[in-house]
Amino acid sequence: MTIDRVLVTSLRARAYAVPTDLPEADGTLAWDRTTLVVVHVEAGGETGIGYTYDHQAAAVLAESKLADLVCGRDAFDIPAIWETLSEEVRNIGRSGVAAAAISAVDTALWDLKAKLLGVPLVKLLGQAQPRIVAYGSGGFTSYDDAQLEKQLSDWADAGMAMVKMKVGSDPARDVARVRLAREAIGPDVQLGVDANGAYGRKQALAFGKAFAAQGVVWFEEPVTSQDRDGLRLLRDRLPAGMDVAAGEYGWDLQHFHDLLSAGAVDCLQIDATRCLGITGFLQAAALARAHHLEVSAHCAPTLHVPVCCALPHARHIEYFHDHVRIEHLLFDGFRDAAGGRMSPSLDRPGLGIALKESDAARYAV
Repeated sequence: MTIDRVLVTSLRARAYAVPTDLPEADGTLAWDRTTLVVVHVEAGGETGIGYTYDHQAAAVLAESKLADLVCGRDAFDIPAIWETLSEEVRNIGRSGVAAAAISAVDTALWDLKAKLLGVPLVKLLGQAQPRIVAYGSGGFTSYDDAQLEKQLSDWADAGMAMVKMKVGSDPARDVARVRLAREAIGPDVQLGVDANGAYGRKQALAFGKAFAAQGVVWFEEPVTSQDRDGLRLLRDRLPAGMDVAAGEYGWDLQHFHDLLSAGAVDCLQIDATRCLGITGFLQAAALARAHHLEVSAHCAPTLHVPVCCALPHARHIEYFHDHVRIEHLLFDGFRDAAGGRMSPSLDRPGLGIALKESDAARYAV
């Protein structure tokens, strides 16, 4: 089969600020709205979609500098375009907003390629799993006890095998909140906590031992991910059966290399909306495989389903309350986590989603 060159003709981006349904906070931040940046790339009569969760500046960067670098290129040459984008933001600063913008563009190109070939994205990547485990994630530190109990118990009742809550805003309440969470979900559902780097090393070690008494099996960013020695220390000293996880703020491959080389995690978190897209996600996942570790997708569940189902060592996807609500609201083709698992779209090409333009317009920035 011969595939002709298909040149990218346009790239457009838009930001949408969606208020939260309740105030949200974790161990280090609080927020009342989340910004979704959506990128559309056109070529050969098809339109690819990609997105990230970042500041609206990511949309400005994508539609200006990145568009100039993508338009006129062959839509099938994703690795070459990815290298160009990564190199050309050097003086802007690749980590942060630039990486998020590149992530959305790269995902849109993968979606476009699959559509041009007329296949679901998971089939383009090569399917390794028919579906992927999803765990309920929320339990914000801004929730009162009743809100915390209801959200976690609802997920447990819906068949989720694991739920995760935030800790660290008020350490004095954390043990009691975790005990309350355990009572709400019962003894058979796995429980995870996420400190978002709020604790110091000794504090995290003490809390980890207290959380273990409530059957906590997942301790995410007990200390900042920049403290790789601290993560390794905790990984070595926390009770057996409690995995240390980090990686959600990996903007490039070097970050994942450094975490893995330090032996800092039991499971590597990767976020395709931050780590330079699907291309960056696959690279980081390959590094984890070389270290005999599983990976877990951070947030943006709709985007991560086909990617994780293409990886035999993907453990699960974070079914993050805030992003689930936004993606269900604004994407046609949103994939639900029925029975605690998510399946990729097989009856639509690409990611299988489309932006609900009229519904999104009210949130446009």
